[in-house]
Amino acid sequence: MNAEKLSISLPPTLVQFIEDYKLAKGCKSRSQVVEEALELLRSRKLEDAYRQASAEVDKGWDVTIADGLADETW
Repeated sequence: MNAEKLSISLPPTLVQFIEDYKLAKGCKSRSQVVEEALELLRSRKLEDAYRQASAEVDKGWDVTIADGLADETW
């Protein structure tokens, strides 16, 4: 995997959390812990986008496409 090295500053409590998580979950590095956290954030953002798109669906569309069709037709 191609990777780019970054330097970040975190409060000691987050650094300790990362270290504790790394040891508890058997991660190879702190970077792996941060990568997992960022993937979760990306997933949450994607879920929010799908939820928003779903809310934009026109509820009347189902009625329109089924107009005139009886249950037996399906």
